[in-house]
Amino acid sequence: MAHEDCEVLYSQLAARGVTRRDFLRFCGSVAALLGLSETMVPRIAAAVESAALKPRVPALWINGGACTGCTESMAQLGSPDVATVVLDLLSVNYFETIMMAQGEDAEKAKADLAAAGGYVLVYEGTVMTGFDGNALRVAGKPQTEELPELCEKAAAILAVGSCAVDGGWVAARPNPAEGIGIQQFCEDHDIATPIINLPTCPVNPEWVVAMVVDVLFLGGLDEQGKVAQALVDKLDDFGRPKLIFGQTIHDNCPRRGHFENGEFVYEFGSEEEARGYCLYAVGCKGPQTFTNCPIVRWNEKATWCVEAGAPCIGCGNANPLSAGGNWVDVGAPFLNRLPDLPLSDTTTVQPAAAASVVGAVAAGALLVHGIGMKAAGRMDGGAPYEEIRESDRKKGGGR
Repeated sequence: MAHEDCEVLYSQLAARGVTRRDFLRFCGSVAALLGLSETMVPRIAAAVESAALKPRVPALWINGGACTGCTESMAQLGSPDVATVVLDLLSVNYFETIMMAQGEDAEKAKADLAAAGGYVLVYEGTVMTGFDGNALRVAGKPQTEELPELCEKAAAILAVGSCAVDGGWVAARPNPAEGIGIQQFCEDHDIATPIINLPTCPVNPEWVVAMVVDVLFLGGLDEQGKVAQALVDKLDDFGRPKLIFGQTIHDNCPRRGHFENGEFVYEFGSEEEARGYCLYAVGCKGPQTFTNCPIVRWNEKATWCVEAGAPCIGCGNANPLSAGGNWVDVGAPFLNRLPDLPLSDTTTVQPAAAASVVGAVAAGALLVHGIGMKAAGRMDGGAPYEEIRESDRKKGGGR
């Protein structure tokens, strides 16, 4: 890229409060998230610089059943800020939460983008299929009517947040809206568009930006505008980037030393909590939750859940093809070590309580059985006991 072109880009970034050092730091963080060495930072910088001066790649940000928490999380992005991401890297022609257009103008922008195809579809929230799709209506019709076309014509789908991945908290029991993730929806409609799943509640904006850079500027799309096989190979069996979701929170937790030493918090407000002991005993799901939250952190890398004193509640767990595998059903109640066992759509029980009931029933049954045997005379007489063998008698000291 020519020097004058770079200066144009940096002047645009500076107008939004982003310095050249901020930009290069951002490129370094993207390289780390993608598992690339620091030597790749100049290449990432050059790719973004080049892309920023070309026609912007179209994007479509669709909300399903959601609290818009992932949108809010994106708004907390540090460098570059969300305005830079939206304005300079993507052409977000439709973004329900923050766009100025509304009514017919908004729907026309979405329809024009769908007709052209080749865009990146960012899906936030749960696909609500209940009541024949009427659990969520957009522009006077069920959202499920327009989703097949939107998904089919996309170059790639970014499922941001746990709700988009597997239904999240919206699909938790009893799930009256019959919420599912966007991947399950595509499977049900035989749609083969590649999907990148980014769970947690909400999504970490650093991950979204890293995937945007990887897909758009580092060869993530092939010549036909579809996701390249090299990018697909970076995903795990759940469609998550391996480098982001390849290790558990426990692997990188700063409290792990206390876990190894058997030093746990058993009650909030205790001396053990003040000492920063491990939160495993009060329900921390870090050992079974696969994300790099302790490394990437949140809110401009200021902190993250465990560092703020809360046990991990497992929102990084996901099962895209099973709404019942969402993190709420799997992890709740969050301050207990064991999840509830469902007895029905609305009734659950803790395993320890269930075990106590089963044990009591079994003991009662044995007691009743014994009384019955005694009353029937079956415990009187019977086969004679076998006399102790001579070898056993010697071992026991008998003569």
